[in-house]
Amino acid sequence: MRKEEIEEIELTLFLDAIHRRYGHDFRNYAKSSIKRRVRNILLRAGYKTVSDMISPVLHDESFFETLIYELSITVTEMFRDPEFFKVMRGQIIPYLKTHPFVRIWHAGCATGEEVYSLAIVFKEEGFYDRTTIFSTDFNDVALHKAREGIYPLEKMKDYTANYQRSGGTGSFSQYYHAGYDAAVLDPSLRKNIAFANHNLVTDGVFSEVHLIVCRNVLIYFDKTLQGRVLKLFRDSLVHGGILALGSKEALQFSDVADDFKTLNDKWKIYQKTNQ
Repeated sequence: MRKEEIEEIELTLFLDAIHRRYGHDFRNYAKSSIKRRVRNILLRAGYKTVSDMISPVLHDESFFETLIYELSITVTEMFRDPEFFKVMRGQIIPYLKTHPFVRIWHAGCATGEEVYSLAIVFKEEGFYDRTTIFSTDFNDVALHKAREGIYPLEKMKDYTANYQRSGGTGSFSQYYHAGYDAAVLDPSLRKNIAFANHNLVTDGVFSEVHLIVCRNVLIYFDKTLQGRVLKLFRDSLVHGGILALGSKEALQFSDVADDFKTLNDKWKIYQKTNQ
């Protein structure tokens, strides 16, 4: 048996052990992505083979906590893809304003930069007080950072440029306080955000939401898992609700494609049309 075939068996057993022990299911993540992350864990932890990590992951919960952070996707920044947020201002929020109150689900929020960006947009558009944002991720370490709203001060220059390109109407500096090497976001941005642990792979729907934002998460799932999550999103949205995916993700060819119409093809923003 070739080395690559043995490694495939090891990976399958390793991911199955995580699922059976902790309930976190990475078995339908895109193989190339999960392999790359597991290899990184091997190097950092000092193990020779994936098999060597099966016993520690079963018996050492602290090792699992380290593992879960490495396996999750935490690449994000404030106002990432500024044009997307410009579309939110000009096209999506005017529609949402036709509702007296709006519930938003930001799925896969990682360390929170994009959900705070969304809060700033709604605040500047005069609609934040009529919104509740449910911000979820399965990574508790990332969620803790998101709740704190503290980010490296060195990143503020890039975030300011993103904010300006997104159509920001004020000064970005008004939304954070600088101290030492950190930028602490203004607490007013958190008042309508509820952070919670939610696993898109295993957990259920968020009922009756008007907007779901889940950008650049589905690209790490295989087709089967993508289909499950898209059905979860469809079932969580109200009729006429908005779904915003990443620019490299799409509903085309999915089982829920007929339940939506396209509002913006470039930024993969859709509106639920069925009941």
